Amino acid sequence: MSTKKPNKGNNKAANKTIILSSFLRRSLNAYALKGLIRSTGCELSRIGRSRNWRLIASQQQLQQIINLLAEYDEASWQWLSPFLSKHKMQINHQELMTLIRLNPDITVNELLAKTDCTLTQARKALDEIEDLD
Repeated sequence: MSTKKPNKGNNKAANKTIILSSFLRRSLNAYALKGLIRSTGCELSRIGRSRNWRLIASQQQLQQIINLLAEYDEASWQWLSPFLSKHKMQINHQELMTLIRLNPDITVNELLAKTDCTLTQARKALDEIEDLD
């Protein structure tokens, strides 16, 4: 009998790794910012002894972080929102396929809203999933 680790809802295949250069130096009250980011369930860790940090998050977690940052009036945090938005929009075909497999009843419109992909990308991924079934 094999034992599997329980899935905490974070599908590692659908997660994106983003490097945050000089993360602490660019942000005042960085302790609070780190807590805010980690509250979404994503992984935030320092890369070795460098000043760079690694953020591992899903598309939904990136959107949560962007929404949370919009609620705060900390000027030194405002660089992070457009930076994450740029990375959030860069979804590849494999990530679309993974998202559809996790939610097989998703519609084209829902897929467009969740991922900011193009209509062509969404239809192609949905058609491939339907052909596999």
